[in-house]
Amino acid sequence: MTIRSRAWYRSNTYAHGEFRPERLLAARERSVSVCLPARNEARTIGPILEQLLPLRERGVVDQIVVVDHSNDGTDEIARALGAEVHDQEQLMPELGPVLGKGDAMWRALSVLTGEVICFLDADSERFGAHFACGVLGPVLCRPGIAFVKGFYRRPFRVGHTTVPDGGGRVTELTARPLLNLFFPDLAAIQQPLAGEIAARRDLLERLPFTTGYGVDIGLLIDAYSLAGLDAIAQVDLDVRQNVHQPLRDLGPMAFAVLQAVAVRLEREGRLRGPLPLTFSATGADASHIAVAEPVERPPLASLRAAA
Repeated sequence: MTIRSRAWYRSNTYAHGEFRPERLLAARERSVSVCLPARNEARTIGPILEQLLPLRERGVVDQIVVVDHSNDGTDEIARALGAEVHDQEQLMPELGPVLGKGDAMWRALSVLTGEVICFLDADSERFGAHFACGVLGPVLCRPGIAFVKGFYRRPFRVGHTTVPDGGGRVTELTARPLLNLFFPDLAAIQQPLAGEIAARRDLLERLPFTTGYGVDIGLLIDAYSLAGLDAIAQVDLDVRQNVHQPLRDLGPMAFAVLQAVAVRLEREGRLRGPLPLTFSATGADASHIAVAEPVERPPLASLRAAA
């Protein structure tokens, strides 16, 4: 890490216990929306909302939204518990089918009313309200912080066996090396691909959103470029458990992360394109080709200005 990133780590890294609901309720001066993009998360959406909805009842947050594209009843579970639910395909339908998680997040801004937005993954196990309170804390309680990432230890589960660490393989083998090489100020970010983020709405509306799996690292780099390192913080959320992808599926995911970084290097003039648009698998199933075209949605503020 650079001297600057080490200094940032010491000053801008927090523990979730510093941001209890009572502190957020007393400190917040902005409206807050929490959003969970979901796709077939019937197994986890209920326990997550049972932790989050009391925050709305207590006035810690104002809005809890599930933007859903499922066929397993995720939307029915969320509605029954009292969450606001929107079909992803009905948000800005003139743009056609939703192109992945990042596209769902970008379209969700059209129905999120908060001045501060918190995005959370909908597939987390062992979820607690501290996931939301933790990442919201620095934005609501510390002047100058505009963008927050969560981080955590990720146990690795194979069958009925779980080891304490080892999850986050794309993070460790792709995202972290890329940041160390090309954006060393961000080398102290513990989980650059974490889906647990909070940010000021006015910042999010000035950022482009990569439509697929590269959205999280893209938002991080763009927030850094636009707002600066001192406007970013990270919060230790302790442990996050989720279902791990088969090794075979990690190649396209890593490729999407690499594309998101490469697009930004092109914009800065540090890389010359054009970039390849497909990821081809090898081995027994050599016909398996994942197309990962780097589609991005423009900053919402630019669309508003052009209207």
